[in-house]
Amino acid sequence: MAQTAAPVLVAITPGGLALGARLRRGLPGASLHGAAERGGGPGGAAESGIGACDASFTDLGEHLRALFVAGRPLVGLCAAGILIRCLAPVLADKRREPPVLAVAEDGSAVVPLLGGHRGGHLLAEQIGRLLLCRPAITTAGDVTLGVALDDPPPGWRLANREAAGAVMAGVLAGDSVLLTGEPAPWLAQSRLPWAAPGNTAARGLRVSADAGPAPVGGLLYHPATLAIGLGCERGASPEAAVALVAATLADAGLAPAAVAVVASLDLKADEPAVHAVARFLGVPARFYPAPRLEQETPRLATPSEQVFAAVGCHGVAEAAALAAVADGGGTGEGDEACSDADPTPDSGKVFPSEGRAPAPAPTPTLAVAKRTAGRVTCAVARGTVPIDPARVGRGRGWLAVIGTGPGQAAWRPPETLAFLARAEVVVGYHRYLDMLEPRPAAQQRCDFELGDERARAAHALDLAAEGRAVALVSSGDPGIYAMATVVFELLDKASRPDWGRVEVVVSPGISAMQAAAARVGAPLGHDFCAISLSDLLTPWPVIARRLEAAAMADFVVGLYNPVSQRRTSQLAAAKAALLAHRPPDTPVVLARSLGRPDESIRVIPLEHLTASEVDMVTLVLVGSSTTRRIARGDGGVWVYTPRGYAVAPLPL
Repeated sequence: MAQTAAPVLVAITPGGLALGARLRRGLPGASLHGAAERGGGPGGAAESGIGACDASFTDLGEHLRALFVAGRPLVGLCAAGILIRCLAPVLADKRREPPVLAVAEDGSAVVPLLGGHRGGHLLAEQIGRLLLCRPAITTAGDVTLGVALDDPPPGWRLANREAAGAVMAGVLAGDSVLLTGEPAPWLAQSRLPWAAPGNTAARGLRVSADAGPAPVGGLLYHPATLAIGLGCERGASPEAAVALVAATLADAGLAPAAVAVVASLDLKADEPAVHAVARFLGVPARFYPAPRLEQETPRLATPSEQVFAAVGCHGVAEAAALAAVADGGGTGEGDEACSDADPTPDSGKVFPSEGRAPAPAPTPTLAVAKRTAGRVTCAVARGTVPIDPARVGRGRGWLAVIGTGPGQAAWRPPETLAFLARAEVVVGYHRYLDMLEPRPAAQQRCDFELGDERARAAHALDLAAEGRAVALVSSGDPGIYAMATVVFELLDKASRPDWGRVEVVVSPGISAMQAAAARVGAPLGHDFCAISLSDLLTPWPVIARRLEAAAMADFVVGLYNPVSQRRTSQLAAAKAALLAHRPPDTPVVLARSLGRPDESIRVIPLEHLTASEVDMVTLVLVGSSTTRRIARGDGGVWVYTPRGYAVAPLPL
């Protein structure tokens, strides 16, 4: 499959930065990341006259691994060995890895190292054209035949992948091939050794949206020319929907792998039945407003006035299927590339004449009219060229509420990085967005000031309701004194039905409490709680009662928002409440700017805690009566809270 995410150019030298700036201009959406100590980062490269980098990094290996795990195509402007050593710890599944390319700093060579069949070779060819050099592509099929039989391009699926190795080996050893069925330009335009029509000894390459066995000794490809239209009542059974679609395809003799998309009315964007069918088929679900579906009324086999009265269009299943084929590229109008052209006189190829599909029809057709089972309806439309789901209606918008952790990129979970990589828009407090590394430079960025929490959450929901993929950024863990709660408060009180159709996901992050505890030892080894001292949203008497209860219960207490410019008395009150129930020398961890260059960790006795010791980027972690300190050889201390279990001493 071809790459979908924009590539990241990674430079570690001034020469690499200069080359990266040149490539960035020629690669749409590409971003340039530079080593901080070499002048990288926003504005850092300007002195050299090559323009600012989009992000900087201090640890190359950490940065590359974070990008790789997030699925970003990587172009290292450095030696191939550097990339290999940095990425070796995270290499796992070649079918999921993003492209990784090495480009010589002088622009003399480009080498796809990983993900060649996932867009790496295409990206290498793009870069080769920009640099006027030939990509060093080493895959046997690509080099010899100009095609990878085991990895068809988007829009075609290989039904019997397990046979691809033997077929490729046979072709490389001299076997000829015979192409039958529907048009497949990517095959027809390759350097495969074509057999004359009727040659029964040739290996068959069959292209068809119909179900059926693969040619003996050959391969079967399904073009994604089918669209499933689905309608359902509110709360319809997902299992019933899947069963209906499976039976419909089987009865019509159509291959499930030839389905490109599941389409429906936008009012059904949050229906589990629709998404269950999409998951069953492994394709996207896309949605249309009623006016667009109403345009398909003249082509419907079973228009319904009752449906029109209910939702504003005369059909959902049939109309959505027809619209998906028409909009997704299945009309065939002006698509001459979809017919197998005869070879040029000097090509030496013989193209098949048997089984060639007719020229594309001018309009999509209903392969299966509306079928109903219980509370679900489905229909199938068929086009003549593969459907691009991105051109079909719009997807269900999603909002991922993510936490960047306390500071450094290494503390961000892979799931958070993946959501950042997939998001079209990132929304958040501008300081948190500035801290993102790797920064999503090619994405839309919506900055808000501190204190605009409801406004930024509402804006994120608005964007997701439009069908956008949105990441709402918090620091730390988004569910701990952060943006996830604001989102759900809005959803709970909102009168907007389109917000309710948004898919909302909360991705856990590392909280400041966890980071502080890890830096100093194990102070959270027994029961603990967190209390915010900010009285902006919670009245101080409520906070005071919670402090008293936590002190009496002997919890380890994490104090968030301990002070601000206008608020300094609450920390002293918290100290007094805790001192009433635990010793004056109780360890207190002051963790400031965790995970950032100016990080500092101090441990002081509770009796010495004052507002002058902390600020708004400091977490105060107060131990319980059992929390202990251990002197370290380097002069520092470890802090831990015993688990309290009565156990026999370990034998020495």
